[in-house]
Parts: sequence; C-alpha cells; structure tokens
Amino acid sequence: MSIKIFNTLTRKKEEFKPLNEKEIRMYSCGPTVYYFAHIGNLRAYLFMDNLRRVLKYNGYNLKHVMNITDVGHLVSDADEGEDKMMKAAKRENKDPFEIAQFYMDAFLADIDKLNVDRPEIIARATEHIDVMEEYVKKIIENGFSYQTEDTVYFDTSKLDKYGVLSNRNVDEQKAGARVEFDQSKRNISDFALWIKAPENHIMKWDSFFGKSYPGWHLECSAMGYKYLGDQFDIHTGGVDHIPIHHENEIAQSKGFSGKTPANYWMHVEFLQINGGKMSKSLNNLYTLKDLEEKGYEPLVYRMFNFTSNYRAQINFTFEAMDAAKVALNRLREGYLKHAEGNEDVSDEAIKEYEEKFLEAINDDLNMPVAMSVVWDVVKNPNKSKKLQNLLLKFDEVLGLDLKNYQKQENVLPEEITKLVQERNEARTNKNWAESDRIRDILIENGYTVKDSKEGTIVEKQ
Repeated sequence: MSIKIFNTLTRKKEEFKPLNEKEIRMYSCGPTVYYFAHIGNLRAYLFMDNLRRVLKYNGYNLKHVMNITDVGHLVSDADEGEDKMMKAAKRENKDPFEIAQFYMDAFLADIDKLNVDRPEIIARATEHIDVMEEYVKKIIENGFSYQTEDTVYFDTSKLDKYGVLSNRNVDEQKAGARVEFDQSKRNISDFALWIKAPENHIMKWDSFFGKSYPGWHLECSAMGYKYLGDQFDIHTGGVDHIPIHHENEIAQSKGFSGKTPANYWMHVEFLQINGGKMSKSLNNLYTLKDLEEKGYEPLVYRMFNFTSNYRAQINFTFEAMDAAKVALNRLREGYLKHAEGNEDVSDEAIKEYEEKFLEAINDDLNMPVAMSVVWDVVKNPNKSKKLQNLLLKFDEVLGLDLKNYQKQENVLPEEITKLVQERNEARTNKNWAESDRIRDILIENGYTVKDSKEGTIVEKQ
C-alpha cells in the first residue's frame, strides 16, 4: 500500500516516492540546547518519531539525521540579537559549551522518556564547523554571497525565486520582521552565512573570515549534505521553520549545488495551551518534568498527541491529559485481557484490522483514525492472544511500550494506609472537617483522592 504525505513544497498531499527503495534518507531540525524543551517543542519530536515508525512499519530502512544547535542561533530566527547559547551562559553564569551539554542531555532524556526512536545520526553543530566552512566557501565560489565588515551574507537576489516553501513574495519575507531593516544587507531577505565574532564572544573558531562562527541556517544544509547528499527524501520541522529557516536552507542548497535538498517537506503544527499560545508571560511553558510532577507519566503526553493529526493545532488542557491518562490505562488493560484470553478470532478479522490500520497511518499519518482501529481491537469481546499480538504490532507505530507493561498493584505505604482508614472512619461518622483535613494531607503527599461507595480510593500521582 502506498504512503501519502502532505508536502509543504507543493502544498498538496502526494504519494511518497523514495529516491531509493532500500533506504529512506531524512533530516529533522533538532533543538537549540539553551534551555529545557517545553511540551510544544516535544510535539515536533513525537511527530518525527511517528513518521519514522510509519516508514519502518512499511518495511523501509532509514538513514535519519537530526541536528543539535549548540551555536549560531540568534535570539531572532533571522540575523538579529544575541546568540541563544551566549545568552544562556550569561543567565546561568556558565561556559556556553557546558550549557549546551547539560541541556542536550536533558533533551535526550526527555525524548527517551517519550519512547522516541532516536535518529540514526545526531549531529552537533559545534562538531561540524569545518563542514560548514567548506559549504560556505562553495556558496561564495558560486557567486551567491557578499561580504560586509562583519558578516558573509547569502544574496537571495541571485535565486530564480526566494520563498518557494512559504509561497510569499520577497517583500513580505521579512527576515527582520521584529526589527528595523539591517542597512548592511542588499535585500531584506538576505541572511547571514558566517559571522565575525566580537572580542568577548566565547564561541568562535579560526576560519577564512577570521575569528568567527556560522549562521544558524547553515548547519542544517551543511550537515544534511554531509550525511545525506545534495538531495534526500524528507525534511521535517515545525511550521515556525517554514517562512525563514527552511526557506534559507533551500536557498543555501541552491547556492551550493543548484538543487532543493529534500523532495518532501513535512511540518507539524503548534501546540496551544487552553486555546491560546504558549508564553513565558502566561507561565504556561510546561516541560515534561512539570507534567510528571502533576502525576502524568510521559507516555500519557504521547497518547494525548494521537487525538489530532500533526498538521492540525492541538489544544493542551489538563482535562485532556486526564482523558489521555484514562485512555492509556484502558488500552493497557485491554491488552492484558487479550493476553489472558484463549478465544478464537478469525484470520479474516485480523487481516481486516491490519488493513484499516495501515490505510489510516499511510494517509498522511492519520493517527485519530488509526486509534479508532486500535479501540475496535481492544473492545473485541473475544479475548484472544491473536488480538494481543495485533496490538503489539500496532504498537510498533504507537510507541506506547505495551510489551513491557505489567499491571501495577496499588500498594500504599503503611502511614498512608492508616490515613485512608482514618478518613473512612471520619466519613462514616460524618465528620466532614476531619475527612477534608486528611484528604488535604494525602494530596500534599502526592496522592489522588477519590470517594466511592467502597470508601476512599487513593493512588500515587
């Protein structure tokens, strides 16, 4: 069965035709490791992982590169402001290389918790300065650049068209949308390839341009070329990358080799928080650790993301996370019930489930529809090991680690058990003040408290 994906480059859903049937070559924009990744960032890597799993489920081998930006990303996505790594170093009074290592490790720990299948190649920008320098020299040799006193710029006027991905006019392509136009540029859409470092700038290297460092956009083009060649199959990233970063990648590649680097460009939409944007001022930049502290294991957030297609914005609320938590537990319980069953299910029924699931995931990663097939399997009244194995097969795409799930007994510490007993006694005596007092103690100790006909039900968050 063919795979259909939405290609941002052509703005339509297309049948996926790989350059090489034996191996899919893919590049994903990775994090700038100057702070902890928030859950909006992490949605991009869950999408990346979902795509990887769908391709592998269809029998493809992958050669997948993800960059780690540890130099060159200025506060603006264009060419303005301070390098994010330098800003973080000042904030924490640490060496920027130390900052990069710490937050890279934190990011990798987060994606491991989310059961994200790591790309075959994870490439740090600072380990590829020589690769980027040679890439820039070729662009210069090909006549697609100019130099000012402190910057080598890419000259977008030399292209037949700039803005092929976002389909916007150059005049609208405000590289410096948040600042006044840089008078050193010839064209408003021109962008930095190589930047001369100020005297106090720690992250700098000896190069043809003196003590300097690369522009942010350059690393993806150079490392993509190094590991995947001048043309590869798929490039992924967030929708925020479309108007500047990915346009500049395409421009650089055309200046280097005359080719658009990827045949298919796939972009994941934003995560909203309670119907609005994520913002530091609103104090809603939640990290994975924040979710864990509120009682949600990381795979609950993974499950939550299956409620929407990657090309649609998804609205994060804690009510939605509660629903995802319940859904994940029901899926696990359904899996265990099938594992314990010995009823027969026909091969025809299994085949029909498989075909519906494959049709859904191959239709531009339509995970809501794919999950409807999963629930049909879970709810099948015939409890069968065949259906257990089918869920394990589907989990190759879902990534919910069903094979390692074991039902957790709710064993409470002795002191907590005693409090529960005291609360039940207080409720029996209609001593509501005492009941509320004990409930507050349980919650402060990290337990959820629910009342039922059988008494107080307490679970560790």
